[in-house]
Amino acid sequence: MTLLWIAFALLLLPALWLLVAPLKRARALHDAQRDHEVNDRSAEQNVAIYQRRLASLEAALERGDTDEASYEEDRLALERGLLEDTERLKRAPLKPSAAGRLAVPLVMLGVVVASVLWYQQEGAEGDLALLAVQREVMTHPEGSAQMLVERLEEQAARQPNNPNVWGMLFPLYRDGGQSRQAIDALERLIEIEGRQPALLAQLAQIEFFVAGRRLTDRVQSLVDETLEKNSSEPTVLGMLGIEAFDRGAYQEAIDNWRRAIAGMNDPATGEALRQGIQIAQQRLGQTPEGAPLADAEPQGPGILARVRLDDELVGRLDDTTAVFVVARDMAGELPPLAVARLTLGDLPAELVLDRRHAMSPQASLAQVDEARLVVRVSSSGQATPQAGDMFGERTGVAVEEIDGEPVEVVIDRVVE
Repeated sequence: MTLLWIAFALLLLPALWLLVAPLKRARALHDAQRDHEVNDRSAEQNVAIYQRRLASLEAALERGDTDEASYEEDRLALERGLLEDTERLKRAPLKPSAAGRLAVPLVMLGVVVASVLWYQQEGAEGDLALLAVQREVMTHPEGSAQMLVERLEEQAARQPNNPNVWGMLFPLYRDGGQSRQAIDALERLIEIEGRQPALLAQLAQIEFFVAGRRLTDRVQSLVDETLEKNSSEPTVLGMLGIEAFDRGAYQEAIDNWRRAIAGMNDPATGEALRQGIQIAQQRLGQTPEGAPLADAEPQGPGILARVRLDDELVGRLDDTTAVFVVARDMAGELPPLAVARLTLGDLPAELVLDRRHAMSPQASLAQVDEARLVVRVSSSGQATPQAGDMFGERTGVAVEEIDGEPVEVVIDRVVE
């Protein structure tokens, strides 16, 4: 933060210099103006011209070239012109060169104060403080999610109207099981940012899970408001699919999940919904779409993998816990090339990863010869890693036509 204010001061220096610079030339300008006024002969020249023209009029009157009335009219015109020229030449007394110098430091002070106040209101000082908090926790030997929450709560007390504070606190509360605090943070964010569909959808979702996956009157009200603003909001549609699945309305769940996937930007969540669609189709007696089973017909080059849990980690999490199987390029420069979702109860399991599991046409297993397989058991059900997740990986896995023995990936580590 100190470096910020030093940079701020350096930016102000040119502006302050522009205010001070004219003072250095004030004396020279004053002397030049004084000399000009002393040597100015404009008034004498105007009087001389008036006298010549008046003499010419009098000579014309004596010769009889003009009458008395015309003479008086022309003379009055000459006098009026002389008065107007004289009036224009009047000058206010020349002030000393030092006059007004006191105003310059006052203006400079005003510029500095106004700049600082404007930056405090419109600048990113608060966001820089949040960045400093993140760096502090990340570099701290005992840094943890709880420490980050505590630091952010301190920032929330200092800058309660900064939406980024609440936007960072909300997911930390949610993933840490602090549902009430998560709801409060999200409501505060909505109060600042307005009732945006994406924020309302997240509020509806967390209250839905807090209520035991039930559509209470409160949740239904949020759902209605969200869909009124955006009828394709994916978070709400995904939640409605879960609610429909829980009560056995599998076709309704499939329809909602398909609509959610169409408007979703998160590949991992989209893949999770596709897995949900497969399960719902199985419940309806239909053939699942793109089921990631080893005996499914492969589409192009891919990877046949076998995923199992290390014996020492058995029993740590429930069988319903989500398991994400992700294939990435070896350099880590592309988005995930393939994503599949299982549950812990499915393990050990064999599955085929191929172009059916690509997140986008621009990134698929067909683009690489080797890939890195990462398998993660997500205790929170979220796509991003959290403390307590279990994972395993295998590098240098060949991408080829599906044939032969599967590549084994063992889940044998825990995220600290």
